[in-house]
Amino acid sequence: MRRFRILVGLAMLAGLAACGDTPAEQALYGAGAGMLGSYVVDGNPFVGAAAGAAGNVVYCQQFPDKCG
Repeated sequence: MRRFRILVGLAMLAGLAACGDTPAEQALYGAGAGMLGSYVVDGNPFVGAAAGAAGNVVYCQQFPDKCG
C-alpha cells in the first residue's frame, strides 16, 4: 500500500506541470492536485489544496516555458 501511495503522490506532482492559461486556472489545477495528494498521504485536504494552488501558481509564473 505504501508503494501505491508513493506512486500516486508522484503522479499528483506531475499533474502540477499542467498549468492553466490564467492564474485562476493554475490555482485550480494546483488545488486539485494538492487536495488529492493530501488524501494519498492522509494529510489535511485543505492544507494540501492551499499548498498545491500556491505552488502551481508560483511555478507557472516563474517557469512559463515549462508549463504545458
